Amino acid sequence: MIRFFQIIFGGIIFNFIGASIRWIYGSVWRTLFNKPKFTFKEYLYGPKGTNDYYDKNAHELNNKLIGIFAIGIAGAIIVAKSL
Repeated sequence: MIRFFQIIFGGIIFNFIGASIRWIYGSVWRTLFNKPKFTFKEYLYGPKGTNDYYDKNAHELNNKLIGIFAIGIAGAIIVAKSL
């Protein structure tokens, strides 16, 4: 049961939230500086057509850390508003 929650929250929800934040930030940043944009799937799973270790694993770790940070900030705001 614990493994189920670990997969759902760690593997799916935090990864998706982090990738969404990175995609929004990256799209705005790349639009402002006229650079080529990445697709949402590339933010979620890493760039297409690469065998680099970082591209396969670190993008997911970054997404999870950003997702956890964003949920923590949102939770802190909710708790502060309720006090």
